[in-house]
Amino acid sequence: MSTSTDTAVDHEILIVGAGFSGMGTAIELDRAGVHDFRILDAGDGLGGTWRCNTYPGVAVDFPVFSYQFSFEQRSDWSRVYAPGSEVLEYAEHCADKYGLRSRMRFDTKIDGIEFEGHTNRWRVTTAAGDTMTARFVVNATGSFPEPNIPKFNGIENFAGPVLHTARWDPAVDLTGKRVGIVGTGASGVQLAAAVAAEVAQLTVFQRTPVWVVPKYDAPLSARLHWMFEHVPLLKPAIRALSQAYIETVVLLPAQYHKLFPLTKLAAVALRRELAAQVHDPAVRDKLTPRYALGCKPPAYSNAYLSMFNRENVYLETDPIDKVTTDGVRTAEGVEHELDVLILATGFKMPFTSGVPFRCVGSDGIDLHEYWSRERTQAYQGVSVPGFPNYFSVSGPYSYNGSSYFNLIEASAEHIARCLGHARRTGATRVEVTQQANTKYFEEMLRRRWRQVFWQDTCGLANAYYVDVNGDVPLRPTLSLETAWRSARFPLSDYRFETTPASETVEQHTQV
Repeated sequence: MSTSTDTAVDHEILIVGAGFSGMGTAIELDRAGVHDFRILDAGDGLGGTWRCNTYPGVAVDFPVFSYQFSFEQRSDWSRVYAPGSEVLEYAEHCADKYGLRSRMRFDTKIDGIEFEGHTNRWRVTTAAGDTMTARFVVNATGSFPEPNIPKFNGIENFAGPVLHTARWDPAVDLTGKRVGIVGTGASGVQLAAAVAAEVAQLTVFQRTPVWVVPKYDAPLSARLHWMFEHVPLLKPAIRALSQAYIETVVLLPAQYHKLFPLTKLAAVALRRELAAQVHDPAVRDKLTPRYALGCKPPAYSNAYLSMFNRENVYLETDPIDKVTTDGVRTAEGVEHELDVLILATGFKMPFTSGVPFRCVGSDGIDLHEYWSRERTQAYQGVSVPGFPNYFSVSGPYSYNGSSYFNLIEASAEHIARCLGHARRTGATRVEVTQQANTKYFEEMLRRRWRQVFWQDTCGLANAYYVDVNGDVPLRPTLSLETAWRSARFPLSDYRFETTPASETVEQHTQV
C-alpha cells in the first residue's frame, strides 16, 4: 500500500467494524457527501454480532419493528422477536442496497492505531503486521466486539468440545449429549431453552440469577407482510408503537426510576411468574434474584423458567472449581460429567475493558489508560479530548438502553455532521474541546441519580456494564432527546483545524 509523500493517507476515513454500527455510519456518511471510506472487519464477512452469534435460539431482545434502521424497514420478518438468521439476512440486504460491500475489507483485525500530530492522521496497524493511514478513524466495533472467555482451571484438558456462544461451531451436534452451559445472561437463557428438549442432560451453571421477562412474541403472517408492503404508513405506525412500548416499559423505568419506580411493580409480577412456572421450591429459590429488577439487563424468554421442571435439566449454583477431562467440578467437590461444555459468558464491554485495539492519542496516551485515570467518558459517547479525528459509535454515555439502532443512527448523524463540516471547510484535524466534554460528562453524572442502577442491592447483580471506577456509562436520557442532541449539538463544541498549505495531504483510495 503505497503513498507518494510522507503525509499522504491511504483513506480519508477507516471504519472499523462491518456490523450494523459500521454500515449505519457508512450510509450516513454517503448521505452527507463523504464517500472516501473503507470498512474493515476482523471476520470473514459482514454482520458483526449477528454473524458471530449463531447458536440455537439466538434472537433479538426487542420487537423487530424497532430492531432495524428507521429508513430501511423490512416487511417480511417471520416473528415479532426475529431469529438471528433473519437479522443477518437483513444486514446482507442493507450492504447490497446501499453499495457498501465493495468498500469492505474482511479478515483484517486491527491491532492498534496511533495518531501522528505533525500530519494529522492515524497510523493503523493490523494483526497481520500491515500498516495503513487514515485521516479519520471511526470505531464501529459495537458494544459486543470480543467474547468474554473465562480462564477456568484445567479447561484446556477437557476431552469434549468447548464452545463460546459467540464463536459457535454448527458441526457440533448436541442431540443426546450431556451438555453444560456456563452463564445465565441473554445468550445462556436463549440457548438453554432451545436445546433442553434435545440433549440427554443439561446442566446450567449459574453464578447470579437473572430476572426473566416473558416476551410477547408471535409469528407474522403472510397477510400482515402484504399489509406492511401495501398499506400506506402502516410500517412507520407499527414502528412508532414499538418504540413507544420500549420507551415506556424499558427506558422510563430504567432512566427515571426515582420518579417512576415501575420496576418494583414489575418485580412483583415476575416473582409470581417464577412461582407459577417452576414447581420445585428449592430450584425456584435458586432462580430468584436477590437484587432489584433493572440492576442488570433481564433476559427475555417464554420457555427458560419452565425448562427447569424437566428431569434432564439441573441447575448448579455452586462455584466452578475446575474443569476436568470428563466434566466440571464445583467448589464442594461435585463433578458433573459432560460431553460438551458451552461458555455463555457474554462479552468484554468497550467502556469497561477498553476498545478492542490499542488506541494512542495525540499526547501518546492510550485510551484505556486515559479512561482509567480520568474516568470513562466521551462527548455524547462519540469523541474524547486528546484523540483527534477519532470517533466511536457506541462509546461511554452513548447508549441509553433502547434498541441499538437508535444509538447507531444518533451516533452516525453526530459523526457525519463533524466529518461533513470538516470536508466543507478543508479541516484535517477535528477534536472535541475539553470544555464541551467536561460539561457533557458532568451533566451525565448529575442526571444519573434517577437511574435504576444505583439501588442498594445492585452490588449483588454482577452487572457487566459497571466500569473500573464504579460508574455505569449509560446515557440517562430517553431516545428522543438522544436523537435531538445528536442532530443539533453546536459544531463549536469541536475544533476544526486546517493543515497549512505546505503540508497539504495527497489522498488515495487504495485498499
